[in-house]
Amino acid sequence: MNLSVIIATRDRPESLARLIRSLAPQLRSGAHEIIVAENGSAQPTALPTDLPPLRHLHEPRSGKCRIQNRAITEAAGAILIFLDDDLIAGDDYLAAVEQFFAQHPRFAAMAGRVVAMEDPATKLGAQWVYLDLPIFDRGDKVVEVPGVIGANMAFRAAAIARVGRFDERLGPGAAGHEEETEMSARLGRAGFSIGYAPAAIVYHEVDPARADRERFIRVSRERGRCRMLHEKHSAFEVLGKNAIAWIRLRAARFAGASAERIAREERRAAVAHGMFDGLAGSQPAKARA
Repeated sequence: MNLSVIIATRDRPESLARLIRSLAPQLRSGAHEIIVAENGSAQPTALPTDLPPLRHLHEPRSGKCRIQNRAITEAAGAILIFLDDDLIAGDDYLAAVEQFFAQHPRFAAMAGRVVAMEDPATKLGAQWVYLDLPIFDRGDKVVEVPGVIGANMAFRAAAIARVGRFDERLGPGAAGHEEETEMSARLGRAGFSIGYAPAAIVYHEVDPARADRERFIRVSRERGRCRMLHEKHSAFEVLGKNAIAWIRLRAARFAGASAERIAREERRAAVAHGMFDGLAGSQPAKARA
């Protein structure tokens, strides 16, 4: 088995089916498998009968990392692909992943390209600056990058076996975020490299519900608290980050900076605030993407 495609899902049956249908024409029997990894629902979601053969794992307890880790233990592929359920895969996605790992043996993991299905500014108007999407586009060349992107990432199974599976304290359904960041750091400490694969492209839904300032600030603050769970930061460092973030935000507002710039500074300040929460021992509530 060359590739195992693991799709973590919760309460998005229509989006999940659309993603699987985008992968269906690319599947090769005996070379590729799809594993639906569902968590947090009382019963498994009934999937349409026209989908290609797949395995459907179900875990009623919340925790994206928990169900991903179970899928890792059951996957047969030499390459493990992880996709979020609110995507559409490009026409040659699976071939691009295979080619990336075949042509770049020095990379143990892949960060794929993630672009929006629609132009956010056109669809959402001024609120687009608060859209929280994992967009990742480094151009058209394969380059080394510091980390993977949770929506579209892949690993050599041997590398996961070496460094261990995902930290179940993190991610949606647990602390909320940062599971891919922690995994990337662990790979780096073990001497592995991560590459950006421009041809392994997926298209992300533009959900208006994700373009909300209150949600944007909340998610950013959660990310800061999650960071404190898996990274070491001194009190001095955290206080310094907060001071700098708030100075930058006030300066941007005073200067009449663009709405996009101010949103970036608000995110920086919220992450720093979340790190302070973590320093003070305040843990985030269980969250989902």
